[in-house]
Amino acid sequence: MYIPKQGEEANLHLAVLIDADNAQASVIEALLAEIARYGEATVKRIYGDFTSKYSSQWKSVLNKFAIKPVQQFAYTKGKNATDSTMIIDAMDLLYTKRFDGFCIVSSDSDFTGLAMRIREEGLWVYGFGEEKTPAAFRNACHKFIRTENLRLDDNSEDELPALEVITEEANNGKLATNEKDATSKKRFPLKLAAKAVEEASSDDGWANLATFGSYLNRVQPDFDPRDYGYEKLSSLVKARKNIFEIDERVSPTSGKKHLYVRMKTEK
Repeated sequence: MYIPKQGEEANLHLAVLIDADNAQASVIEALLAEIARYGEATVKRIYGDFTSKYSSQWKSVLNKFAIKPVQQFAYTKGKNATDSTMIIDAMDLLYTKRFDGFCIVSSDSDFTGLAMRIREEGLWVYGFGEEKTPAAFRNACHKFIRTENLRLDDNSEDELPALEVITEEANNGKLATNEKDATSKKRFPLKLAAKAVEEASSDDGWANLATFGSYLNRVQPDFDPRDYGYEKLSSLVKARKNIFEIDERVSPTSGKKHLYVRMKTEK
């Protein structure tokens, strides 16, 4: 599969398919803003029975964000006709070969096979769902974004607290690297980070931040700096001074600064 160079992902043509039965209308604005970071949403469709009370939450946002509704009645109780229609539509769009990737908005594991099939065609798959989304679907995507993170108010310091740097242990002066931060929702994946630096680094042990981040997302598609209190990966690694060493280098050709990281060694 062709892997875009740094900065190329923003030019991707994406098909956005939303499962109205397993997504929240309250995050749609932030969700579309997130998708814009990866490319252009050239198709936006939402699938569900919009005559039901549950799907009525979407009616006020469809026109505002130019999302095409695809009405699907529940023909049989207990059977999800919405999923089938969405999968069939996705395959039709796939075969047009007009897209570079798909955004699947659902917390339903039924779309695992669809994500895998799209990947087989060499296209990007971005998943959006809640924390409860099964690991099978999350890992079938190139990148999975938790919609809980999109609900956060970026202007609220109370809801986006700064991640505290892990302090030194008083008894021996060593840095504690396995404590859970009070302000973080998840434990920082130290072993994964060390492996990512190892795989992305050159002989001197330094890894370009973009390459480091790409490896993290390939191994753990639902990795998101916002789970640890930071909007960007660069801010996260800079805060973890007990884990990473940072080096900013200026490119001799472009003059742009690039961030490099390596694991901090005990002295």
